[in-house]
Amino acid sequence: MFVIKRYCAFSKIKNYIKSSKNTGYLITKMDKIEIEFPDKSKKSYKKGITPIEIIKKDIGTGLAHAALAIKLDDEFLDLTRPLERGGKFRVLTFNDDEGKEIFRHSSSHILASAVLSLFPDALPTIGPAVEDGFYYDFDVKKSFSPKDLVKIEQKMHDIIKKNERFKRIELSKEKALNMFKKNPYKIELIKEFRDEKITAYKLGSFMDLCRGPHVPSTGKIKAFKLTKVAGAYWRGRAEEKQLQRIYGISFPEKRELKKHMDLLKEAEKRDHRKLSKELDLFSLHDEGPGFPFYHPKGMIIINLLKDFWRQEHNKAGYKEIQTPILLNKRLWEQSGHWDHYKENMYFTKIDDQDYAIKPMNCPGGILIYKERVHSYRELPLRVGEMGLVHRHELSGVLAGLFRLRCFTQDDAHIFMRPDQIKDEIIGVINLVDKFYKIFGFEYHVELSTRPEDAMGSLEQWNIAEKGLENALKAKKMKYKLNVGEGAFYGPKIDFHIKDCLGRTWQCATIQLDFAMPDKFDLFYIGEDGQKHKPVMIHRVIYGSLERFFGILIEHYAGKFPLWLSPVQVRILTVADRFNEYAEKVKNKFEEHLRVELDSRSESVSYKVREAQLAKINYILVVGEKEQKGNTVNVRTRDNKVLGPIKVGDFLKKALKEIEEKK
Repeated sequence: MFVIKRYCAFSKIKNYIKSSKNTGYLITKMDKIEIEFPDKSKKSYKKGITPIEIIKKDIGTGLAHAALAIKLDDEFLDLTRPLERGGKFRVLTFNDDEGKEIFRHSSSHILASAVLSLFPDALPTIGPAVEDGFYYDFDVKKSFSPKDLVKIEQKMHDIIKKNERFKRIELSKEKALNMFKKNPYKIELIKEFRDEKITAYKLGSFMDLCRGPHVPSTGKIKAFKLTKVAGAYWRGRAEEKQLQRIYGISFPEKRELKKHMDLLKEAEKRDHRKLSKELDLFSLHDEGPGFPFYHPKGMIIINLLKDFWRQEHNKAGYKEIQTPILLNKRLWEQSGHWDHYKENMYFTKIDDQDYAIKPMNCPGGILIYKERVHSYRELPLRVGEMGLVHRHELSGVLAGLFRLRCFTQDDAHIFMRPDQIKDEIIGVINLVDKFYKIFGFEYHVELSTRPEDAMGSLEQWNIAEKGLENALKAKKMKYKLNVGEGAFYGPKIDFHIKDCLGRTWQCATIQLDFAMPDKFDLFYIGEDGQKHKPVMIHRVIYGSLERFFGILIEHYAGKFPLWLSPVQVRILTVADRFNEYAEKVKNKFEEHLRVELDSRSESVSYKVREAQLAKINYILVVGEKEQKGNTVNVRTRDNKVLGPIKVGDFLKKALKEIEEKK
């Protein structure tokens, strides 16, 4: 093969090609790459040009200033990395999720560099970006103190001020093992790498294994804060040594950091564990870590959520079932959970046979489907279950109702014909949308595709992924694509709700499954009288009922809408002589509302304040005027005074508010 040198004139190349047509040699433009921009326009560049040069030359200095890295097809690259090939070119900034991850991962390297300069004996392990910031784990002889964090922050400021470059280095496996020979954690990671070529990043004197990319230099990190120190096991394994994990958050601007810190303060006020104590909703105990204890008021809300779920699912054509929480090992082997999920399950023996407490409801629902032969006319068959599931979680990750070891999944499974996929998914999307609008949540959608440990054939996965995608397109819904992040038995659509503080929570999911019907040999009798395989949808709306309850507590700051409030009305008496009238009003309301009477010999202002702290929706004061006029003097928990209202009129107003679920 002849390669034309870069200094050759284009006209000479053309003539050379013409004269070489019959020589058998192939002439190629080895020094050119073609870049496709997001607007589909294309441009050729010399091989070896860097992304930042392309951005400055053909996009603009504004974007060049904001750029953190690029995405070339599906590969993430540093801005200063010479390009050896062309492809689809997208600039990543802090406005992109991928950009935020790169920014915060770079922040974790600055943290590690600062720690090593102050504590040379510390062994760095891993330091990823996470949803709300970043962390880095260290093996240290002595735990980090609050004073240590102050010193580390100052050292990080010094590193940022120097605007040090992140330098990418390629290493052979042998060289990497030698370079990190004093760090057993890095050695363990290196030995697991399949590729012989390993990358590391150098920041000053600090070197770390890393796939990258990173921001060009430390000066990009304009604002950061180290938030806390916690214990963590190496790779989450309880049998390993406990490490020290330093958490942090970072932003390109100081005002964004201030806004975030203000948000954290507000979130702390809304912490569902704190509010639960104040409102007497649930408790957690050392005798059952990860297993919640619901108090009477908490049970009222849980049951209201269940009742609402049952009403809406009944309207949508679902039939409710219940399956056992303890099932034989054979079932979990058949379903694939034994191979794919065993480390998260609890086990016991009955009659010398192995049993598992269910981590999911689907295998039990499948057994019910198999109880009889189904005709194509019966499908779709929609069955739902409020199923209690148990999953083993490490004690360090338990977090109130947000991370438990047992919780209730509002599971439903739809058995259908392949031609019904699109309509059934649209039906679930509509149901999810209805629920979330009732609770006042906005949401965004993500589509996750085939993972590495997937069950089933590639053909089945392609059909399943296309079915989900077609339903989203039919609904004209924007969605984020997560390649390789589906469940092991099928692709999924996840719904991420946004609370009043702007935090997102993944709750509802729709998973399309061809694998389970194969594993359990499910069938229905088609119009042709032959057996056919059904397709399954696994779906939840609340997700975990307990977690959803925790989200609601924080979303509403404990101020539940009237239909969900454990105590909707509290009647307060001005004096003892009005107790009889207050009892009469209470008796009338009790048929329709959850009502309390406070007839203590305390001042009205004191009783009003207590009712407001208890976040009771309506506080009704009764005295002489109210008794004579058959009224109640109404005020809200936010101290809005509505004044005297006829007893019957107030009841009508309250019932309408409950019915409309405002």
